[in-house]
Amino acid sequence: MPRHASLPLWRDQSVEQKLDTLRGQALDLYRYQLREAYASIMRMLAAHQPADDKEAADIELIKRLIAEHPDILSMSCEVGHITASALIVDRASRRVLLHLHKRLGRWLQVGGHVEYETDIAAAALREAREETGLTDLEFYPAADAVPPIDFDVHTVPRHRKAPEHLHLDFRYLLLTRRPESIAPDVGESTQIWWLSFDEALALVTEIDPSLRRLLRKGQVLLRDLPSDDD
Repeated sequence: MPRHASLPLWRDQSVEQKLDTLRGQALDLYRYQLREAYASIMRMLAAHQPADDKEAADIELIKRLIAEHPDILSMSCEVGHITASALIVDRASRRVLLHLHKRLGRWLQVGGHVEYETDIAAAALREAREETGLTDLEFYPAADAVPPIDFDVHTVPRHRKAPEHLHLDFRYLLLTRRPESIAPDVGESTQIWWLSFDEALALVTEIDPSLRRLLRKGQVLLRDLPSDDD
């Protein structure tokens, strides 16, 4: 039984208890409205084959946090929230795009918060377009229901009023035929590199193990990508 359902009647509650009741009712509403979206996400997580013990543990953690926090798709969820990111690859040269995150000072794939969206793939595509200005991006492997190629949970340090929290990152692979068309939105990082996979993987201290895993997955997947001449 939800905690708020066991509290005294409204007229007998303290201010703190009334706030607790309202929070509980709001979470119940999230749970009801998003039940189908969360069921779909759970199926996606169950179908994914983790590449290592860290990814396997992260998938189990994501499942648990979704069950415990029905507002996990919202930035208002203080314990953490779902994010969407993408590894962008130039189809012709097989070069991969990394950008220097302005606040963290680390080379990363593009991505960001899910903004009241239940289609996480669409959120990843939106973020990729905003951060690069590339308008021709397409998912690979192409499918009606595009699954992430990688899942990662990482801790985001406290910043301004936001406490330390978790990002539950759903990671996709996107292709472009126009790498020269990069034009990031105002406010986005302008330090962007196109690198071969080998060059990116050689950035030993500049990238973390989860990005290294994502790069290796992208490199393997693209071995089956036909050239534009085929």
